[in-house]
Amino acid sequence: MATTIPNSPQMIITLEVNALVADIKRALKMIRGIASVRTATISDDHTITPAMRRSINKARREYAKGETIKCSTPEEMQRYFDSL
Repeated sequence: MATTIPNSPQMIITLEVNALVADIKRALKMIRGIASVRTATISDDHTITPAMRRSINKARREYAKGETIKCSTPEEMQRYFDSL
């Protein structure tokens, strides 16, 4: 597995359906430029670092502005990234 490059952009994805995790990981690994794909869970607020909280808040602001995408399947996500 590739290691994360310091100061590289990172993305947090929250899934509603746990069964999609394996499919999403597989789809992300197929995208050119993806350094690594890891699964993590945050069990309580005590494990959230200030940097994580800033990232989560930024993602929430982007979502509120409509600056996010929603894909129902890994194939749909792949088509989206292929179109960029």
